[in-house]
Amino acid sequence: MRNNESSLRADLLVVGFGKGGKAVAGAMARLGRQVVVVEQSDQMYGGTCPNVGCVPTKALVHAANNRRPSDEPQEWYQRSVGEVHEITSLFRQGNFDGMNNLDTATVLTGHAEFIDDRTVRVGTVQGPVTVSAENILINTGSTPVIPAIAGLRDSKYLVTSTDLIHRTELPKHLAIVGGGYLGVEFAAIYRRFGSQVTLFESGAAIFDREDDDIATVAEKILVDEGIEIVTGANITQVRDGDSTATVVYLNDGREETLEVDAVLAAAGRRPATDGLGLEAAGVRTTAGGAVEVDEYLRTSRPHIFALGDVNGGPQFTYISLDDSRIVLDQLVGDGKRATTDRVAIPRTLFMTPPLANVGLTEREAREAGFRIKVASQPVADIISMPRAYVVHETRGVMKFVIDLDTDEILGATLLSVDAQELVNLVAQAMRHGVTASRLRDAVYTHPSSTEAFNDVIDAVVRTDER
Repeated sequence: MRNNESSLRADLLVVGFGKGGKAVAGAMARLGRQVVVVEQSDQMYGGTCPNVGCVPTKALVHAANNRRPSDEPQEWYQRSVGEVHEITSLFRQGNFDGMNNLDTATVLTGHAEFIDDRTVRVGTVQGPVTVSAENILINTGSTPVIPAIAGLRDSKYLVTSTDLIHRTELPKHLAIVGGGYLGVEFAAIYRRFGSQVTLFESGAAIFDREDDDIATVAEKILVDEGIEIVTGANITQVRDGDSTATVVYLNDGREETLEVDAVLAAAGRRPATDGLGLEAAGVRTTAGGAVEVDEYLRTSRPHIFALGDVNGGPQFTYISLDDSRIVLDQLVGDGKRATTDRVAIPRTLFMTPPLANVGLTEREAREAGFRIKVASQPVADIISMPRAYVVHETRGVMKFVIDLDTDEILGATLLSVDAQELVNLVAQAMRHGVTASRLRDAVYTHPSSTEAFNDVIDAVVRTDER
């Protein structure tokens, strides 16, 4: 140990203050265990979601949707960003205080690097601290991917999602590189704030995981909002000018250019493992840089676990939370809970209206050999769902894929107002064997979005009678 270096011993060390690690650390501290949580940035207590992910972006969705035509775009945007920062600051401080105020928990701020498989060195502003622990959790999350496009990484107009939600100047013309969840959400947000938006997708289509009928409706919603979508786009270069960047791309073999004042890299996120010194700990990683784990989230060192985005699983906050349950079961439970227990995990893309899915699409169900019936209805035609008209959001479609032999729900896609809530009910029904007929015939409050199920599940449009 270096002469000026202090040391701590703990029952549990958590590297990264994300959702899963935070939940385990708090639970263990309340059991009286000595816990140390390390976070390298004082702007990230609580992890990605409350600071630069779910909370600020969904707050911006809400603010953008509330902008009236008479509201000046820049002024409305600047005020909205300020309000979002107030929310994230409140959450960040609450996360720090909630952990640091526990009697047996200590929060260290600084970069952590493994010395061996039970010890890390943390570079704090007060000096280095070595922490040794019986069990260690890696919970460092993920970082944005910058595509290998000439001139992009060094462009002064390049922004990540983190950069974009912290700037108070509304882009006049925003180019988005990547048509996945992140790209579509930011396209919808900034178009509603008043930016001109061009969305570049290298594939043949956006929403390519969806059935064609859903993808058509979803894409039309974006186009009708005024978002320009360029599919099959091969961006070859980004050139900086005095006040704009030039995006050079090939479209159907022709070179085209576009002048913008911001370029958002939305090509996904990769596990944040750089600089952790995992080799010194003997912790293996995958080819994609994720920490390799088994179904109990144990790494190649059984006393070291990896939770959340860093382990290469689905990049959702609620998956990280469920990871915490698995790890806690390993540490203080019967050790039986595993990632293989998960079924019917929902997901939501927060465009307007939201697009939510759970289970199989029609295409996936047919490819898997199921005999199915498909119930589908445009939101505007669902008689039992007056809420859509009440809130002036009748765009979208609801679709259920149902096993023809058992009446079990194989999957659902909900592109509608309140879809982010509705999908949780469908997922719960699927987990507990509630049939489509029982979901259809249930009693729901009125007027609500849930009562749409009374009609939609009866609206059978395709049946496989093989």
